[in-house]
Amino acid sequence: MNPADAMQAAQAPVADMTLLGLFLQAHFVVKLVMLGLLGASVWCWAIIVDKTLLVRRTKEEMDAFEDAFWSGRSLEELYRSFNDRPATGLAALFVAAMREWKRSFEGSGRQIQSLNQRIDKVLDVTIQREVERLESRLLFLASIGSAGPYIGLFGTVWGIMTAFTSIAASKNTSLAVVAPGIAEALFATAIGLFAAIPAVLAYNKLQASVAKSQSRLEGFADEFSAILSRQIDERLSLAA
Repeated sequence: MNPADAMQAAQAPVADMTLLGLFLQAHFVVKLVMLGLLGASVWCWAIIVDKTLLVRRTKEEMDAFEDAFWSGRSLEELYRSFNDRPATGLAALFVAAMREWKRSFEGSGRQIQSLNQRIDKVLDVTIQREVERLESRLLFLASIGSAGPYIGLFGTVWGIMTAFTSIAASKNTSLAVVAPGIAEALFATAIGLFAAIPAVLAYNKLQASVAKSQSRLEGFADEFSAILSRQIDERLSLAA
């Protein structure tokens, strides 16, 4: 550093290098990027907490229903106990299939010729609905996880451009003058990573939990469909 630059650096005001100071001194475009990423991070954490509790509650409800289903109680008794309250998970599959079963045997005409196919369709639709309920808003986590660093990088590039423009205008290349502008710009990337890393980790974990729940739903649907199919065959053989 030549003596002139040293004198200008000594006379330059000391920049506030705290996180709040870096935000307040940043260009307004960089501020918008930072605020957007912070808002996305807060929303991501809200989704993470909500979905973690939902997945845990769904698993507990599935365990409780399986215990009740294989306890030896009759299907009619189970249907009466679960039909009177909102059903989710395995209970939703059971209620939907039993509702179609009972509807087919109501009235004078017994429509059991294609009952197996109708029950399978009902089970497939209910599984899809349950999986969509578990997966809702997870796409936002994936989007922030993939786009967050690039949004932060945009703020960094813009901040560095602004910093170099200011350096050129002041004709001072000392580190004391350059460092604050570069730090403000890099702060945007740090916030982007702060939003993206938890979003990616949570998305992968929650998506794996949803896949396990979907596998349990499909397994129960196959078992329950086989049980109802045997009962349909028995009724058809008695009616023949």
